[in-house]
Amino acid sequence: MMRTDATEPDISNQWGARRSHDALPRTRSGVDFAILIPCYNEAKAVSKVVNDFKRACPTARIYVYDNNSTDETCLRAREAGAIVRAEPQQGKGNVVRRMFADVDADVFILVDGDGTYDASAAPVLIDKLISENLDFVNGARLSTDEQAYRPGHRFGNYLLTAIVRNIFGRQFKDMLSGYKVLSRRFVKSFPATSRGFEIETEIAVHALELRVPCAEIATNYNARTEGSQSKLRTYRDGFKILLLIARLIKDERPLQFFGLSGFLLVLAALWLSIPIWEVFLETGTVPRLPTAVLCVGLVLSGTLSFLIGLILEMVSRTRLEMKRLCYLQSH
Repeated sequence: MMRTDATEPDISNQWGARRSHDALPRTRSGVDFAILIPCYNEAKAVSKVVNDFKRACPTARIYVYDNNSTDETCLRAREAGAIVRAEPQQGKGNVVRRMFADVDADVFILVDGDGTYDASAAPVLIDKLISENLDFVNGARLSTDEQAYRPGHRFGNYLLTAIVRNIFGRQFKDMLSGYKVLSRRFVKSFPATSRGFEIETEIAVHALELRVPCAEIATNYNARTEGSQSKLRTYRDGFKILLLIARLIKDERPLQFFGLSGFLLVLAALWLSIPIWEVFLETGTVPRLPTAVLCVGLVLSGTLSFLIGLILEMVSRTRLEMKRLCYLQSH
């Protein structure tokens, strides 16, 4: 049933209907908030994270989704007043997919449970989302503490973000931030497929591909709570993110992906054929028959790759239109 507010009916309509069994206290002109905190072995930090967000967003529901923790994460989160649930499939992407499916709200605040993100910035991010009628506000990390934001992570983030910016769009400077505010329309139309830390990249590319209204605001990024350990493995997770970007380019930009492959194959064929042409123009013979056959094969392969890209580009456009319609139908 659609809930309305006598003083500001348009705002309620803007953020859509809610299921009657999920009716909860409302704030900020009739908008419901849910804070989603994926956790794995964050007993040292989760209490502070929950309490900080309770102060910053006092009427929001706070969900902590435990991902097979072996410490007292669940106990600490429950004692702090969070709604604690579990996701047995290991990986942040699996947890986020479960949270997006289970929880219903008008505005979602997604944040890591390690205590590195500034809870006091949440109202600013939320106000940005609501006042400008956005679907996604990214909290870009701002830190001068090398212990909080290690140079290796900083460089990897810059490199991976630069790749996405040059292919999909330039709206985000910190694509891998774990601090995001999302509208219900975005969350309920997002087909999350990632299993691990690649989920941030998938969210950003989904927003860029659908051209949803989005923004980015710099937020303070702090060192982890003493005694807690980062779950991010720089090289392994960075490689997984790179593979995801390659897959997304193939799926969302097939003409560029297969067209470039085809161009490189044809270029290789032309380079290998130079000596063959030189001899043929001088003697009228083709002494390197295997190389000539290889060149013909490369040209045919390159042409076929380009045609595959052309066909898949039309399929990709249809898929994009369907995702756009799904996004517009989410309320």
